[in-house]
Amino acid sequence: MAIPINDVKPGVTVEIGKDLFSCLEFNQKRAAQQTSIKIKFKNMRTGSIINKTFSPGEKITRAHIDYKQMQFLYSDQDYFHFMDQTTFEQIQLPKEKVGEDAKYLKEGLAINISFYGDEALDVNLPATVELKVVETAPGFKGDTVSGGKPATMETGAVIQVPFFVNVEDVLKVNTREGKYLGRA
Repeated sequence: MAIPINDVKPGVTVEIGKDLFSCLEFNQKRAAQQTSIKIKFKNMRTGSIINKTFSPGEKITRAHIDYKQMQFLYSDQDYFHFMDQTTFEQIQLPKEKVGEDAKYLKEGLAINISFYGDEALDVNLPATVELKVVETAPGFKGDTVSGGKPATMETGAVIQVPFFVNVEDVLKVNTREGKYLGRA
């Protein structure tokens, strides 16, 4: 479906040639009597970033993206394995496709995966996850000046936590910024 270029905002996925791109930034510039639209795109297959310039009257093809809730099952040497929670169909994604999100995946976690037809494009984590602390230095009561200490979570993620956090504590972690939000 062709849409006006002005309707392309951050988060919208479009087709350019045979590639799929997600809009990261949209900027409209006016210079003298000329208007141009500059859009920063992320290639949904390769992860590369490109900048393109358009005229206001142009149209572009919007890609139809579906989202399926899937459960993370396990990972092996090369892949992460997920199961569709309604059809029980399983898929595997290469480690490169999951990328940095892997440090927040624990078995049983429900996440959304975006699909273009049958092709899995992207893992969309929940905003927060609950993870157990498996390693951290002991805290010192009353020490609030130092700012915190590193803690290794059950998934391997390392985040800064307050000094009162101990091994075995379950914490809420912001998956966008990798920050401690509180105890679960």
